[in-house]
Amino acid sequence: QVQLVESGGGLVQAGGSLRLSCVASRSIFSISTVGWYRQAPGKQRELVATIASDGSTSYADSVKGRFTISRDNAKNTVYLQMNSLRPEDTAVYYCKSARILNPRFEYWGQGTQVTVSA
Repeated sequence: QVQLVESGGGLVQAGGSLRLSCVASRSIFSISTVGWYRQAPGKQRELVATIASDGSTSYADSVKGRFTISRDNAKNTVYLQMNSLRPEDTAVYYCKSARILNPRFEYWGQGTQVTVSA
């Protein structure tokens, strides 16, 4: 079993920045797609950004130009740099590592709270 642990959340004013980290207990990020998701109270979980095993990235329209996903394989860590934060970015942020080819797997972290005040 692999554990994913997120950190870096907190309270920040609108316009501020945070960097979230997702650390894996084993080296799986280079062979999987890692996604950052978020879930606000009363809303469905939504995909924010992904980084594939080849390093290609994608973003939700709502965060394009403000958030950057990156990966450090040597540290088994994926980051989400969040700039120009808005109150609507407030949510619990989760990371997920998934692989659809054999060996298949899917792991989620426990989440980290991000709160952006107006």
